[in-house]
Formats: sequence, structure tokens, C-alpha cells
Amino acid sequence: QVRLVESGGGLVQTGGSLRLSCAASRSGYAFKAMGWYRQAPGKERELVAAIVGGGTTTYGDSVKGRFTISRNKPQNEVYLQMNDLKPEDTAVYLCKAVLGTYDVWGQGTQVTVSP
Repeated sequence: QVRLVESGGGLVQTGGSLRLSCAASRSGYAFKAMGWYRQAPGKERELVAAIVGGGTTTYGDSVKGRFTISRNKPQNEVYLQMNDLKPEDTAVYLCKAVLGTYDVWGQGTQVTVSP
């Protein structure tokens, strides 16, 4: 079964940038969509950004204009460029891929933004 592996999280100051990456552990899967979610302590998981089909993107309201999602579709990789980070962006960021019959989630990578 395919797994998703995230990387790129870490500690950054307010206003800084990070780039997250997510890669599938095995090739040969045709993901219908890939995306990023985040979950902060005590809060519900929320959509950060997603990219579907030919490249249509969608973003959560709180990250519009600051974050950019991109995808290497043949390699089943997805990236999240995060600029102008704020303390409220602190969360575990999880990668998700949609296969159609079921979804695959990564383990998550911690992003911490200091004031």
C-alpha cells in the first residue's frame, strides 16, 4: 500500500518562509488530487491548499496570497511554499492524496512560527 512522506517542516520566525514536500512511497498510483491540511492543538483539522486534476487549486481563506501549492504529477509529489508565516500558522501539516476509492494521509510535519 502506498504511503505519503512529508518533509520540510521546522521552526521559523514570523515573516519567514518554509517549503513543505510530500512524496508517495511507491510509483504507479494515479492520484486524483493532492493537498495539505493542518491541525493545531485543540483545533479541528482544516484545509490549507489542494490541487486537483489538471492543476486547479484551492486555498483556505487564512493562507490565500501567502501560500502556494504545486505538484509534480508524474512523480506523485506535492509541495507547499509558505511565505510571510505567522504564529497562527503553527500546526502539524499533513499531506493527503485522493485515489478515488480511498484517501491516503501522511504522518505530518510540524511547523512552528515564533513571534
